[in-house]
Amino acid sequence: MIPKELERKLGDNLRAVRRARQLTQAEVAQRANVALGALKHLENGSPATTTTLVKVLHALEREDWLDALAPAQTTFNPLDLLQAQRREPKAPASRRVRRSSKRSS
Repeated sequence: MIPKELERKLGDNLRAVRRARQLTQAEVAQRANVALGALKHLENGSPATTTTLVKVLHALEREDWLDALAPAQTTFNPLDLLQAQRREPKAPASRRVRRSSKRSS
């Protein structure tokens, strides 16, 4: 999907949530503290700011949509591995035995 289609889909989904809650655009705009025109732009898939989107999601009690944008929790943290290696006792360094060689004259 191209970005314009995704914006339109987002707007359609916001409109569907608003209608399911039986709210007018004016009511949501007032609850979100955004201009009515900004909400209309968002629902129509026109450019809107992330601030407007977040405010509208909050007004519709759908902040959970933002969770989908969060990166997945990783179970491996390279810094944890580094710290664990620092805590492990180090084996003593092996020493080379130097053999002295005597030259015969």
